[in-house]
Amino acid sequence: MSRNLKDNARLSRQKRVRKKVRGTPGRPRLSVFRSARHIYVQAVDDLGAVTLAAASTLTPALRESVKGEKKSPSARLVGKKIAEILLSQGVRDVVFDRNGFLYHGRVKALSEGAREGGLNF
Repeated sequence: MSRNLKDNARLSRQKRVRKKVRGTPGRPRLSVFRSARHIYVQAVDDLGAVTLAAASTLTPALRESVKGEKKSPSARLVGKKIAEILLSQGVRDVVFDRNGFLYHGRVKALSEGAREGGLNF
């Protein structure tokens, strides 16, 4: 494994959390990935190994609205979009999986946007 120390720390946090957090069809796991430029989120049913919904700053519906925005406000919009998609599917409750990332900045903004959109964590 030739990753740097920061990536190794994130992966160990990810493994530790993933042991306990499981997504079900009624309460999917909301998994977040943060790259240098973009943020991605998907709702996963771990029992059926199915992705129920996904959104990111690259989603065509959001791409124009996040253009010129800073990263945290863009993440908030992505959170609202995933909430909108899941509510249309009848899913209200989710388990939040920060995927080993620390809960501040863009990850926190995304979760706050999802809560504003109507999801319960």
